[in-house]
Amino acid sequence: MADALILAAPSSGSGKTLITLALLRALKNSGLRVVSAKVGPDYIDPRFHEAATGRPCVNLDVWGMRQGLIDALLVAQQDDADLVIIEGVMGLFDGPEKGKGSTADLAKTLGLPIILVVDASHQSQSVGALVHGFATFRRGVKISGVILNRVASERHRRMLTAAIPNDLLIGSVPGLSGLEIPSRHLGLKQAQELTDLQALIASAAELAASTIDLEKLKSLARPLTIEPKLPQFLPPLGQRIAVARDEAFGFAYEHILAGWRALGAELRFFSPLADKPPSPDADAVFLPGGYPELHAGKISVNSHFLDGLGQAAARGALIYGECGGFMVLGRYIADAKGKAHPMAALLPHATSLAERKLSLGYRILKHKGPLPFPSRLRGHEFHYSTLAEPVRGDHLFTMRDATGERLGPAGLRIGLIMGSYAHVIDREN
Repeated sequence: MADALILAAPSSGSGKTLITLALLRALKNSGLRVVSAKVGPDYIDPRFHEAATGRPCVNLDVWGMRQGLIDALLVAQQDDADLVIIEGVMGLFDGPEKGKGSTADLAKTLGLPIILVVDASHQSQSVGALVHGFATFRRGVKISGVILNRVASERHRRMLTAAIPNDLLIGSVPGLSGLEIPSRHLGLKQAQELTDLQALIASAAELAASTIDLEKLKSLARPLTIEPKLPQFLPPLGQRIAVARDEAFGFAYEHILAGWRALGAELRFFSPLADKPPSPDADAVFLPGGYPELHAGKISVNSHFLDGLGQAAARGALIYGECGGFMVLGRYIADAKGKAHPMAALLPHATSLAERKLSLGYRILKHKGPLPFPSRLRGHEFHYSTLAEPVRGDHLFTMRDATGERLGPAGLRIGLIMGSYAHVIDREN
């Protein structure tokens, strides 16, 4: 088995993702066969990882996935690799209110060391108390190293490093303008949107190589000790599945798609933004989440795409949309100014960004109907759009939050056309 370690941070916004990308590329440049994984329900960071390594990145979700699936994904990921770097989610101990789900939970389950990335821009000697607190907060969670990020000056660096045990310090990275990844309302901009991404990663890797002790970092990694298991993937939507994929529909989990392939399904990708219809012989269409609201005007006039969805419905194909895909299956999307952009109208709802409301969190889902997944699922919601007007119809799911509190019905379905705001992660245990 390959060696592995986890990069975590005290909180979101610490610069953990950019440090991860820098290390992935710097270690690759050194000749190491390095791969990565991302903790939690994140679609965006894994694509940045892939840009840095040239190899697929998988999600590992302690709350949303069965342990057997996590193990199987790690076994497959470490094949032909020397080192697996796992980027954490939010703060090290942050997770769902009830049940496991934090980066610390994954680290304890796998017995892996943690490298803590600390944003030092607004502190000096207090960093010692912060590191001590994180290192001693929970038994069985081991902080093996610290990377100080956004260090302002040489004097600042000396003050910081004097407060941290020398055996823990791995590097001190200065804060530099121009080495940031731009964000928007659901997180970072997508990797494919940044034309200068490779130059940014190259610059970050050069900085990491000169300010982080890569040999010390590698020495802290520990072997993965996992028994190989045959995973139980979610069943495919059909034998030939047309999958929307472009800047508007980029939120599909790699483990879901890989599982469908492993079970014999054929995936045929198409771009709604390029006005491409789903494959005419597809017996299922998957519209993942993404940012259709940013492209609503263009999508609304892409007749080949919209007509192609209608033709797929007419020939009896199963059509399933998640979050952004669910929005496109409705009658219209209203933008932030309230302008309505017509969509596929295969389901009777409409969605709007005019009155933004954050819906965020893990979901326990239960369904009865034509969706070929098991009846009990785990998923996640993260969106700002809302239903523009009340709508009646058969709902796809009944839904609870991570604590088990009832959230009521969710989504819609008419025959083989269905969708909801929830992103499915895995089946229930």
